[in-house]
Amino acid sequence: MAWTGLGITAGYHRLLSHRAYKAHPFVKNFLLVGATFAIQSSAFDWCSGHRTHHKFVDDEYKDPYSARRGFLFSHLGWMLRNYPSSQFDYKNIADLKKDKILCHQHKYYGLWIVATNLVMLPLIGWLVGDIWGVMVLAGLLRLVLTHHFTFFINSLCHMFGSRPYTDSNTARDNFLLALFTWGEGYHNYHHYFEHDYRNGIKWWQYDPTKWLIFSLSKLHLVSKLKRVDDATIKKAQLEMRFKRTQTKLKKIEEFLAIVNAKRDNLRTEFEELKTRVTQERLAFQQTMEEWQALKKQQMEMKRAKFSERLQNADEKMKEQFQQMENKIIYHSQQFEKTFKQLRLVPVAVK
Repeated sequence: MAWTGLGITAGYHRLLSHRAYKAHPFVKNFLLVGATFAIQSSAFDWCSGHRTHHKFVDDEYKDPYSARRGFLFSHLGWMLRNYPSSQFDYKNIADLKKDKILCHQHKYYGLWIVATNLVMLPLIGWLVGDIWGVMVLAGLLRLVLTHHFTFFINSLCHMFGSRPYTDSNTARDNFLLALFTWGEGYHNYHHYFEHDYRNGIKWWQYDPTKWLIFSLSKLHLVSKLKRVDDATIKKAQLEMRFKRTQTKLKKIEEFLAIVNAKRDNLRTEFEELKTRVTQERLAFQQTMEEWQALKKQQMEMKRAKFSERLQNADEKMKEQFQQMENKIIYHSQQFEKTFKQLRLVPVAVK
């Protein structure tokens, strides 16, 4: 079960679809065999479809398993008919087509299925003395569970959960689904930062796929792990906070208009709170402009290749980046205080 599940999540998904890290050939091929056990199509089909999903997420005509077409379609229905959105020409996987092993798997996928599920499984069953038990539990039951767990990401993870990073698409973060999907449940984060090797970015978030990749990096079996910096993540979270706050402020303002501002003290408190939110947003935007300018300066210096000064400059920039991150954290804390105060307003209104 673990080999199959991680073959999909660490192999097909984060390694091949998103290139979130580089893997030693042994690791890549081990995960490829595990993914083949899942019988979820070849790496070419799976990755091409997944990249299309990210490019056209929620588009009812282009997203292969758009959640906007309902639970049944996004979970299973998209595979039951030859829909136009499910036709792939593989132009979006030019990088994968250069890999001879992947080409072989795609061309002889049926043989790979037979070798894994109809040769290796019975052999394991023979070795443990229970061929039919292995075929039913490690074969049939594993396939059913793995398929549904994978498809839950396409369906339920676009319907239930929180959206702390973006509301530009239907993807949600769902802790419960992460438990069944080897950490893939933090889907809102993934759709906003798709090339990060992590889905659960906090230490307490259940993401065994992340832990596997990180552990393999310590053994020098994988490298070049891509991860989004904390400041960029905090920026996305704060922007969503500001957006939701503006919505709430608008609702409160509409309520005060309805009651005709009879409670002057409440209106005064509301206007002060509204001013604070505006000030916090402006301060946050100013900090982000400074941070982006610093990143641009860093890139320009690296391109210029000031070899004799680059190390010292890097050390100085690390300090400046740390100062920027501290400022962003400060803005986050200040806004959190404001947001908590805002949550009390409806109580006062009632």
